[in-house]
Amino acid sequence: MVMTKKKKAAILQRFQDTYGILKPALHYASDFELLVAVVLSAQCTDERVNIVTAGLFPEYNSPEKMLRLGLQGLEEKIRTCGLYHGKAKNLMATCAVLCENYKGEVPRTFDELVKLPGVGRKTANVLVSVLFDTPAIAVDTHVFRVSNRLQLAVGTTPEAVEKGLQAAIPVKWWSRAHHWLIWHGRRICKARKPLCAECFQNDLCPSSTVGNK
Repeated sequence: MVMTKKKKAAILQRFQDTYGILKPALHYASDFELLVAVVLSAQCTDERVNIVTAGLFPEYNSPEKMLRLGLQGLEEKIRTCGLYHGKAKNLMATCAVLCENYKGEVPRTFDELVKLPGVGRKTANVLVSVLFDTPAIAVDTHVFRVSNRLQLAVGTTPEAVEKGLQAAIPVKWWSRAHHWLIWHGRRICKARKPLCAECFQNDLCPSSTVGNK
């Protein structure tokens, strides 16, 4: 199946018609809380992160408070998120930067965010999109997989897929498309056993096991 601009537009319109505007699954009540939650979500489910942050944020919901908690204390709080040593180290370093350079506030630009310890392109794109209403497409494992399978954007790296999606998707839909692809990857286009028979994109998807090839 040749993936034309017309077919890509049809795929995007179906996502819009089916999913509309979705919100992040992570629970947060401030810019800082979302930053922490997104950092914790690396190789961890949003459900697990929400459980962990429910026990963390009531007392430690600012960079200043998290620094007072200390590295070992933070490790204990986030242990079940996986990779907790590295995450705790990066979060403590980020808290120090926020306090020293940004008066405890989360910076608003992509270039500033990616300079924070442990904040990569995905995290920065999520933050500018959700918090600051800046059009962005964050590529996590779900976005990467679904984009390649649908051939909305084909690439071997997250950055290549991000650039491909930016070219394929109208700017006004960048932020919502990120959530469409995540939601679709979790519910339908799963990593090991995609539910092609249940997928509303199967007649347009080049990777579908039941749609038109």
